[in-house]
Amino acid sequence: MPVADPSNRFDRLMTEAKSLAPDNVREQIVAAIFQTSAELYRECVNHTKSVKRDRTEQIDRIVTSKRWGFPIMLALLAAVLYMTIAGANVFSDSLARLFGTIETYLTMAFQAIHAPDWLHGLIVLGLYRGTAWVVSVMLPPMAIFFPVFALLENYGYLPRVAFNMDRLFQKAGAHGKQSLTMAMGFGCNAAAIMSTRIIESPRERMLAILTNNFVPCNGRWPTLILLSSLFMAAGYTGGWNTFVTAGVVVAMVLFGIVVTLTVSWVLSKTALRGIPTHYTLELPPYRRPKIMETIIRATLDKSLYVLKRAVTVAAPAGVITWILANLHIGDTTALAAFAHWLDPFAKALGLDGYILMAFILGLPANEIVVPILLMGYLSAGALTEVDGLHSLKQILLDHGWTWLTALNMMLFSLLHYPCGTTLVNIYKETKSAKWTFVAFALPTAIAIAVTFTTAQLVRWLGLV
Repeated sequence: MPVADPSNRFDRLMTEAKSLAPDNVREQIVAAIFQTSAELYRECVNHTKSVKRDRTEQIDRIVTSKRWGFPIMLALLAAVLYMTIAGANVFSDSLARLFGTIETYLTMAFQAIHAPDWLHGLIVLGLYRGTAWVVSVMLPPMAIFFPVFALLENYGYLPRVAFNMDRLFQKAGAHGKQSLTMAMGFGCNAAAIMSTRIIESPRERMLAILTNNFVPCNGRWPTLILLSSLFMAAGYTGGWNTFVTAGVVVAMVLFGIVVTLTVSWVLSKTALRGIPTHYTLELPPYRRPKIMETIIRATLDKSLYVLKRAVTVAAPAGVITWILANLHIGDTTALAAFAHWLDPFAKALGLDGYILMAFILGLPANEIVVPILLMGYLSAGALTEVDGLHSLKQILLDHGWTWLTALNMMLFSLLHYPCGTTLVNIYKETKSAKWTFVAFALPTAIAIAVTFTTAQLVRWLGLV
């Protein structure tokens, strides 16, 4: 078969390159190269069967299009969250009952050896119960979320997500690979910080590190899901409750992405000024994933790894919380005194002192925020578990909660400072105490500003 003269092709390519707009010259050069390569390929190669290649191109015309790309992304995210919420509720209850049974036997063992009350409280009610809360809350959603995400990755869809998000991150002055690190943050922000190594530019890598916290990690999913179900989807039952809950959580995720892009844009124009670099993403073909192998690997490599790190920091936090709840200052406990001191500032944010205290003491692991909050409300000396969602909601209502309280706690949980493990990883990756402090202070300031504005606006409009 005759082949066109490559020199003519090259001359035409160079002529096209000279006429390109200077703003996105690199992308247009790459596009022209690929277009010319495709023309040469079609002239030189014959296919007897091109069904698979054609199917990939047909799917990509839809999932990467400007019209359907983002709606499909949101629909898949909602479906993943729906499966995670529906499945995690069942397994979390089962794990909680199992740990409760084990705790009963541990208590009997301490009584049998006539152990002092303080030792039983410190080991069982503090260390063990705090760890059990983290495992029962974290493991079920991770065991669903990570494998499903891994299946989407193995099928070849996640590179299409990066392709769609690349346009937004470039407009925000960030690197397109930041979309990949952000996706990793949905599972664990600490792991996402390490994944920023794929970004070559130090400036753009710092952008990814400072903004990764604005997508909810696995430790914040339970709080978002719980409050959405109790307050935002309160008027619905059965499957509709799960559907509305998933919709509200998706809305929170979208808000986090908007904050990520906005902060990236502001930083790229101020403290981290520079010319954004570009990268060319070649989309792999779709392939059938090995389902069981993917599920097992994602569960062992990701779920158990993240769980181990969370337990490592949550166990000491349970001990510290127990000590504060049993340390008396006059007629009150140190925990209650701390909450009362925080109350005026917290009220301005649409929260209360106990909520703010729970976030502060929950710095090591976001999973223990709700247990600490319940312990403070019930004036208990240990992390507390309640019987069912109805009794939990009644406790919150008895302490003055409204839909505004739930909304602002969700917003604060979404936007506030990273957990202790993530902060440690940020310091290890940046080798800078200054940037680690910025990674703590920046989201905290944004969380305070957003909740304060929301609370004042809602109160001014008389909606609560």
